[in-house]
Amino acid sequence: MPWYKCLYTLYLLSEASATMTSSSDTQGQTGKKAGCSQCQQAAPLGFDFTFAYQPIVDLSTRSIFGHEALVRGPNGESAYSVLSQVNDENRYVFDQACRVRAIEGAARLGIEEYLSINFLPNAVYRPEACIQTTLAAAREYNFPIRRIIFEVTEGEEVRDRPHLVNIFHEYRRFGFQTAIDDFGAGYAGLTLLAEYQPHIIKIDMELVRGIEASAPRQAIVRGIVAICKELNIQVLAEGIETAAERDCLRAMGIDLMQGYLFCKPALMAIGVINPAAW
Repeated sequence: MPWYKCLYTLYLLSEASATMTSSSDTQGQTGKKAGCSQCQQAAPLGFDFTFAYQPIVDLSTRSIFGHEALVRGPNGESAYSVLSQVNDENRYVFDQACRVRAIEGAARLGIEEYLSINFLPNAVYRPEACIQTTLAAAREYNFPIRRIIFEVTEGEEVRDRPHLVNIFHEYRRFGFQTAIDDFGAGYAGLTLLAEYQPHIIKIDMELVRGIEASAPRQAIVRGIVAICKELNIQVLAEGIETAAERDCLRAMGIDLMQGYLFCKPALMAIGVINPAAW
């Protein structure tokens, strides 16, 4: 299970109701970072983690389009080994730390393409306040905001869809790219798409798996591609494991892809695309 889905589960299991308030003070005026009170009062995380980066390829140009940041233990341990240490007291600071470390790692690796970071809509109370730590990290590590993609999994039952739409609008206003992950697998679906059109939609890997032999999957994906074309949204297929899946999706007009066929996640490294995968 991807780390962000595990993290969503941890959030939904908790009934904690931490209240966040925005702060209008700036670092130069008060010595504190602008943002919500939770950001300013958070205790140390108490454990370490790092990231693996998995390339997203563009078949039309045979180039790397971007990289998705995936949480790992400090020595490459599984995402679960990290997430099992997340609890009521440290989950918010963990989410914030993930954003900062993903950007830091990408900058240190010299990543020049897009960086995709998963975010937790049910944890964002005031997007204009909670995003301040991310903005500060982008400035510190000189990573352009326009190259950061914030994606949310469509598989999560979002408690307040208007709030999620507001977060998306705020992130777009700040200059970030936005994406809906696992499209076709969750609760919001076309209703969310009617209210907000992200820059990218990532088709769920369950629709991708064995698509070359599944007429229903092909019909569904063709429909998604047609809708996204009309709404000027890029389509990305994830979880590509075979050449047959690649070729079938490419024939449908999908050029952005991600999966083991091209490259597995690389621990604090830039993955090298298998030449045969093109």
